[in-house]
Amino acid sequence: MAIDESRTFKPIRIALLTVSDTRGPDEDTSGDILADRIHNAGHTLIDRRILKDDVGLITAQLHAWIEDETIDVVVITGGTGLTGRDVTPEALDRVKTREIPGFGELFRWISFQTIGTSTIQSRACAVVARGTYIFALPGSNGAVKDGWDGILAEQLDSRNRPCNFVELIPRLREK
Repeated sequence: MAIDESRTFKPIRIALLTVSDTRGPDEDTSGDILADRIHNAGHTLIDRRILKDDVGLITAQLHAWIEDETIDVVVITGGTGLTGRDVTPEALDRVKTREIPGFGELFRWISFQTIGTSTIQSRACAVVARGTYIFALPGSNGAVKDGWDGILAEQLDSRNRPCNFVELIPRLREK
């Protein structure tokens, strides 16, 4: 990580969504890991929810967060696999303005170092939706650690050089 300590850290405001048909608050260990990392990085966790694998429910929640000017970033864990119930990428398709294809590509490369070719089963992805970043990670503890530690920790730090996602936030709504 190329952190430029001479630059000022700018905390961002993050909403966290766990997508699962089987997890409640007591079993949401992936969400807990992300919440801890968000807090420890110095960011603000604005909202945290758990929703069933339902594209309509997920899309509605994303629309609400996208319209909320107090939220800069949404991080999702779960629903990125290949089964019929895994619909997180489809929900992102319904709200996206732009795709960030490099996120999924980089996630799978990082994940390959840990789980080998099994990473091909991940549909981790990211989009910009009307000025809000949305990052979707698989639901396993290892996957959220890989995604946060290997990508998001750096890209959501305003001091990261040569560039980062934070410095683009004010310009995401440009036309």
